[in-house]
Amino acid sequence: MCATCGCGDAGAAVITVVPQHHSHDHDHPHPHEGESGEHTHGHGPGEHVHLAPTETVTLEQKVLAKNDALAQSVRRTLAERSILAINLTSSPGSGKTTLLERTLRELADTPIAVIEGDQETMLDGERIRATGRPVVQVNTGAGCHLDATMMDRALTALSPAPGTLLFIENVGNLVCPALFDLGEHAKVVVISVTEGTDKPLKYPHMFAAASLVLINKMDLLPYVDFDLEACREYANSVNPGITVLTVSANTGAGMPQWYEWLSKQTSALFSTLEEGQRRA
Repeated sequence: MCATCGCGDAGAAVITVVPQHHSHDHDHPHPHEGESGEHTHGHGPGEHVHLAPTETVTLEQKVLAKNDALAQSVRRTLAERSILAINLTSSPGSGKTTLLERTLRELADTPIAVIEGDQETMLDGERIRATGRPVVQVNTGAGCHLDATMMDRALTALSPAPGTLLFIENVGNLVCPALFDLGEHAKVVVISVTEGTDKPLKYPHMFAAASLVLINKMDLLPYVDFDLEACREYANSVNPGITVLTVSANTGAGMPQWYEWLSKQTSALFSTLEEGQRRA
């Protein structure tokens, strides 16, 4: 259970990308005294008993600590296989899947695999499969983000070859994915010019955790109220020095700069691994 947002992972499933119907039952009983939660019910008409805030904080710390420990194990596994993992995050409708599809097709000579995260359906997984790349779909049910447990299970199911570039398309959400380490090399935030200039200020934790911001749908810039320079400044105000690139997944504009960034991350990873081997 995510102590930050209250979502559950009981319905999460790692799925082979084959069209079929999946149903998930999600029972979320109200917590009672002594269990996690901000309040309890059933103490008499109109009575609303609040637990101390430290109860929630303590549980959240335990949840995140457990997640981080597993994420470190995933990170070691990825390093052993020389796999660069990029965690793609965004709000819904940013064009993240379209950008990923174009990336997979244009980097034809690069071995790439994908972990697709979504609450329900296998639609995005099918779109990725159509590019010819290996993909595993993770449906989180009521959950609003991927976590290290889901990542570990999906990685086992996908079993990417050494040297693979691994994309993790997270659930469309700019809140909880900022807190949950998946063992990835870097987080990338995808936003679009249709979403508003102030996204970095509204979701500062996500932008602070990211290594790169991709501003997508630049082909629509003439038709929307979006201040590109102000958005850059806002992103740098919450994460000084963060790289901001502009792209259009629709037209392909700016995509070479995105690919160059990926190449640099791959080179940096291999350099780090080689240095570690020399020291060992």
